[in-house]
Amino acid sequence: MSDNLYNSAIELMHEYVKSPSLRNHMYAVSEAMRQYSKKYGGDEDEWSAVGILHDFDWEIHPNAEEHPVKGVEILKGKGYSEEIIKAVLSHADYTGVTRDTIMEKVLFACDELSGFIIACALVQPSKKLADVKPESVVKKFKKKEFARQVNREDMIKGAEILGIPLAEHVEFVLKAMQGIADKLGL
Repeated sequence: MSDNLYNSAIELMHEYVKSPSLRNHMYAVSEAMRQYSKKYGGDEDEWSAVGILHDFDWEIHPNAEEHPVKGVEILKGKGYSEEIIKAVLSHADYTGVTRDTIMEKVLFACDELSGFIIACALVQPSKKLADVKPESVVKKFKKKEFARQVNREDMIKGAEILGIPLAEHVEFVLKAMQGIADKLGL
């Protein structure tokens, strides 16, 4: 593992993830994590690396029986810390790993929401995050047919575990993602 945790995570992600949309999801979660780390006094490098690593094994383990449990075996072999490994495990309810730290809670809260925000951008005529408004994201929550693969309960639960209103969480994550819109091609 290189000296810079985030760069090491990027290298690992690029080794295992070929899908541009999955990479974009991971970049979006990573940036939301980075911005929340500033708000909560966390380590930016560590939090953003967790955002990159949380789904790095999805293409090789695309099911609940293996993801992220088998992926963390790779992380252990690469020398990632227990904090990072536990955070990655905790992002999926079905692993049974509790979310105890604020970093773990933020990862859970940003995961589904970032995908939903990307879907909101893709239905804009411009396909740009700059044209997505927080209130339109919240409004689309109620449309079950829109981005139906995204778990709305997890998005609501994520804001709740952070103790912030959903609209505020949406606005925060959207702003973080807008900051890297060029990187996301949105």
